Amino acid sequence: MRKIVAMGSWVGAALLLMAGAPAVAAEVAEGQWINLFDGESTFGWTDFGDVNWEVVEGVLTADKGAGGWLATTSQFANFELRATVRLTHPGTAGIVVRGGLEGHPSENGSGVITLSNDEKEGDWQTIHVKAIGDSVEATVDGNAVETGATRARGYIGIQYHHYHSNRRDTTVEVKEVKLRPLSLTPLFNGENLDGWNIIPDRASKFEVIDGAINIKDGNGQIETAGTYRDFILQLDVISNGEHLNSGVFFRGPVGVFWKGYESQVRNQWMRDDRSRPVDFGTGGLYGVQPTRKVVSTDHEWFSKTVVAEGNHFAVWINGYQVSDVWDTRPVNTSDDGKNGFVPIAGTIHLQGHDPTTDLSFKNIHLQEYPKP
Repeated sequence: MRKIVAMGSWVGAALLLMAGAPAVAAEVAEGQWINLFDGESTFGWTDFGDVNWEVVEGVLTADKGAGGWLATTSQFANFELRATVRLTHPGTAGIVVRGGLEGHPSENGSGVITLSNDEKEGDWQTIHVKAIGDSVEATVDGNAVETGATRARGYIGIQYHHYHSNRRDTTVEVKEVKLRPLSLTPLFNGENLDGWNIIPDRASKFEVIDGAINIKDGNGQIETAGTYRDFILQLDVISNGEHLNSGVFFRGPVGVFWKGYESQVRNQWMRDDRSRPVDFGTGGLYGVQPTRKVVSTDHEWFSKTVVAEGNHFAVWINGYQVSDVWDTRPVNTSDDGKNGFVPIAGTIHLQGHDPTTDLSFKNIHLQEYPKP
């Protein structure tokens, strides 16, 4: 077991922050895949227009309506996207990438991949998109197609265009939509606590053990030297005890204890029902919205993905979306996300909660979003 004990120098780290020193090496990484469609519901999506969207035997289906589209509630900037779509009966549909909600897609810089079918029954088509900076490349069944995307970030969408044949309306079926962020920057180097600050005079002990930040004992906080507002964050977490309590905070004011928003870590549920979390549950936004399902389990590593953009926040656990929040509350002047909207950039920080705390965090990566 490799163990590095770090007491942390608040003054030294603060000087590095003021000097603008990078937290870690400026390398980039590919992220973990998350499912935008969970195979069960339209959770994490918003319906625009007149379309009948429903999930039938694990397939997202639209078979009637004047037309419209289904858009993710979260925006994405640099990513790889895979989708599997089928059209039955003549008609067209579209996959939207970096889409905008204002105005018509042809006028707001949205990227659209048009799918068409002139046969009675269509085959499943595989759409692959890679978007990095100004480059948005897309293929349908391996054949390159244009998207027309000019936005730096935006929503993923599925368009339904009404077309009525002699037999029936066009049906659009979606079997899979998954995404992984690209061009992420590591916030933790896996070796020491460079780029992280420990709030002094607290009980938590912070160590680097086997490439992970381990937190034990009483309450405490370790936070990034940098501050972030709009981003996608991915990390791996393990609870080394039963129903331990911790959290991944974001938009926290520098050097202030337990402020900002808290994405809860607590793998506990009532009776045998994972849809009944205890104390908001892992992936819930503490004090705001409980997780819809406790996906993770104690003593097992799990992945957490957090999207924060504007006043919208979403979390995936092991690739499954568990929370989705639009914060419309008044601004909280103390920057406490439990009691109101926090609009400013802040630190990412990891929480030591109480004397039973024993959790580890690794593979911590973040992609900061460009301005809208």
